[in-house]
Formats: sequence, structure tokens, C-alpha cells
Amino acid sequence: MARYTGPSCKLCRREGLKLFLKGERCYTDKCSFDRRPYPPGQHGQRRMKFTEYGIRLREKQKVRRIYGMLEKQFRSYFDRADRTKGVTGEAFLGLLERRLDSTCYRLGFAWTRSDGRQLVRHRHVKVNGQTVNIPSFQVKPGDVITIRERSQQKVRVQSALEGVERRGVPEWLELDKEKLTGTVKTMPNREEITLPIQEQLIVEFYSR
Repeated sequence: MARYTGPSCKLCRREGLKLFLKGERCYTDKCSFDRRPYPPGQHGQRRMKFTEYGIRLREKQKVRRIYGMLEKQFRSYFDRADRTKGVTGEAFLGLLERRLDSTCYRLGFAWTRSDGRQLVRHRHVKVNGQTVNIPSFQVKPGDVITIRERSQQKVRVQSALEGVERRGVPEWLELDKEKLTGTVKTMPNREEITLPIQEQLIVEFYSR
């Protein structure tokens, strides 16, 4: 599948918000966004005025980049949320959060969602005792997520776990740091998704 391979920090600067796409580096003085908090390019420091369409487009692009998806897959999640009962925007964010790669990130097994995707792809993650290598796998309440025994001593995993206290684990998940096991307690609700997202703007963008 095609994926973005350019500079991650440029995406943060383009969206005007630290998206924590570089993991540990984002918490240090080396963070490019902290040093240059304006859009990339020769016109980046000019004052920009967005149209109503532009505001909604930027919000959609920001969330798409946070979760590391291409447009086709991102849109399919919205269409799925639009078909469910309840508030479309909240259902949409819930589907994104319950992806296995995102859940691994939220549990602290990975520094970024990109790292979480790599863990899953390389068969380091088990769900209910079975190896799952599909990053878009949807977890549900009662699922137990573990790092495969042979992978538990990986430097990248151990390093990410050391930073989990700084990032925190959401209430809908429970982490056993000693056993490298996470349990999905409930479905994520909107209050537990602390990202600065205005999902209604995305709903308006796709509903135009």
C-alpha cells in the first residue's frame, strides 16, 4: 500500500500543531515544530486566511495525518461511521481509536502510531492469544493485547514503555506494564480522546 515517506515534522508545521509523529524527539528541544512553528516553504511565514472550505479541509488533513492514513481508507471509515446509529463524528473517532496500531500506541507499546503499525505488521502483537498482523484490526471490549514473548525485550518497545507515564493510558484501556499486556475495558468515548480535534468540521467537509 502507498504511504507517506516524507519528513514527518513538515506535516506538523503544515497543520500548525504538534502531532507527535516523531515520538520521543517531539518531547525534546530538537523538535522542528518548536524551533519553526510556521508552515514550511518560502511563503510559510506569511499571514494566511482560510475560507470556510479551507478550514474544514485542514481539519480533515490534520486528523488523517495523526492516524497515518491515505484518503481512500480515511473516507471509508467516515462512511462506516455515517451508517451507524448515534453521533457520526464520535463514532468516526471511535473507529480510528480502536484500530490495533492506534491501540498499541495508546497502551504505550510504541512511541508513535507508525511504530505501532510496524509492530503489528511484523507480527509482534497478539490479540486474545492469536497473532494479528493487520493494523486496521478493530479491537473490542474484552480483547487482551499482548506483545509476543520473543519481542518483549526489543529496545524500541522498552523505550516506549518508559515514556508511557508521560503520555498516559486512556481510561478505556488497562495496561499491565510487567506482562506487557493491555485489556480493552470499554468502547472509547469522546471525553477520553484528548486530541485537539473538531470532528464536526470533518463531518461537514464530507457532507458538503
